[in-house]
Amino acid sequence: MRAGRPAPEPEAALSQGLVSLGEVACRYQADEIRPEELPMIAAEALAAGVDTPALCELAGWPRNADARDIRDAFVQALAEAGIGLPDRALARRHALRRMAARLIGGEVTPAELAADGWWETEAETEPERSFVSLIPQCVCCVEYTLGLDERTWPARLRNAAVALASAPPVAPGC
Repeated sequence: MRAGRPAPEPEAALSQGLVSLGEVACRYQADEIRPEELPMIAAEALAAGVDTPALCELAGWPRNADARDIRDAFVQALAEAGIGLPDRALARRHALRRMAARLIGGEVTPAELAADGWWETEAETEPERSFVSLIPQCVCCVEYTLGLDERTWPARLRNAAVALASAPPVAPGC
């Protein structure tokens, strides 16, 4: 704990733990978190005040446990905490928004977006469609598939990322 900052109230810590666990569920469904990471995440959720039998069990598992068993335990822990595993398409839409923010922040490049299959995301809102429409299947196809040169494309992609990141969230929970 830092000097000058009060310790969080137990209810606030529990609430934060549940929010974090909900985000983990969303990021797991969007393939941003691998199954072998879930036991450590379960331990962190316990430390944040979320305490369920399945979460306790999962926190004690090794990283190399069977991925299906880890997933089953994680889904059970979510259910016990009152959190549903989000729909994969919705989770990918939230991940797309996070990816747009990372592009704006310089954490990823346009080329990395093209290499990760984001062009396949099922976009539903106009900002999502605008962003996804500027992501080619590969970087070498920018001019061929989008009709944009290598200088115009990053600027248009960044503008679409700003519009997506500033648009209202698609749904709560992620």
